[in-house]
Amino acid sequence: MRIIDADGLVLGRMCSVVAKSLLNGEEIVIVNAEKAIVSGNRTSIMEEYKRSRNQGKIRKGPYYPKMPDRILKRTVSRMMQHRKSHGKEAMSHLKVYIGVPQDLQGGQFEAIEIAQKTGTLRKYMSLGDISRELGAKL
Repeated sequence: MRIIDADGLVLGRMCSVVAKSLLNGEEIVIVNAEKAIVSGNRTSIMEEYKRSRNQGKIRKGPYYPKMPDRILKRTVSRMMQHRKSHGKEAMSHLKVYIGVPQDLQGGQFEAIEIAQKTGTLRKYMSLGDISRELGAKL
């Protein structure tokens, strides 16, 4: 079981590595989901997330999450064949938490090197900030 600390990791890069590992059969736990970052201009990021959440009907969907752990889990699932049996089984091996749960506090956390925020990245938002602007109560 791998425990990944999402603090300061770029969302898309981290999720692509996690999706590939899940398809290979690994069990993965991601902590500090609210500290993962999305690169880009603040207004364009929020426009895209609000546009996604507002499309569709209330009773029919598609339903988009507000909470950072669910946003991260949906991002990972959309990077694999989530409607097929092997994709569903792979997603059952993923656990995502806001913060660090009590039972994992003494553990060794991994950081994905290629997903680290570089020094040149100036415009970004954390998933926690995005969730708060979407109306989540963290």
